[in-house]
Order: sequence, then structure tokens, then C-alpha cells
Amino acid sequence: MSFFSEALWVLLLGSLLGLELIGKVPPTLHTPLMSGANAISGITMLAALTLIIKSGDNLPLLIIGSISLGFALFNVIGGFLVTDRMLAMFSRKKTRK
Repeated sequence: MSFFSEALWVLLLGSLLGLELIGKVPPTLHTPLMSGANAISGITMLAALTLIIKSGDNLPLLIIGSISLGFALFNVIGGFLVTDRMLAMFSRKKTRK
């Protein structure tokens, strides 16, 4: 079995497991779990940067590392925006005197 087919199996099984787990999460726990996912995306960003730096002249690894870095960065920024928006909902509004 080649590395590519093994990687596809891992992707498929991980996606199915993720869908099953996310479907059972109540809405009140969604934001704290999203913060945890942002931490994981930060780790993914470090791994992608390492892959890009080590790839050197290997163009396929450079492309895969750049794509994974883009997705991880998008997830981190989106998570911070959602968390900021959620915290703004709970902040006290200024009252006029």
C-alpha cells in the first residue's frame, strides 16, 4: 500500500470521526471547543512551516506545506474573530446618564 493511499485512509477516517464527534456537541460547548481547535491549528502552522523550510527543492512538499499553512492560518484567524464576537456579546454595555 502506498503512502498516498494510506494518507487518504487517515483523512477519510479522521473526517468521519470528526463529523461524529462534532454532531454530538451541544451548542453551548461549541466556542470552547473552537478555541481548542485554534490551538491545534497553531501546531499545524508550525508543522507546515517546518515542512516548507525543510523541503528545499522538493516542489510537491513545498505546495502541500503552503496549502496546509494557508488552511491553518484561516482557521486561527476565523477562530479569533468568532471568539471576539462571542466575548462582545457578554460584555457590559455602557449606560448613559
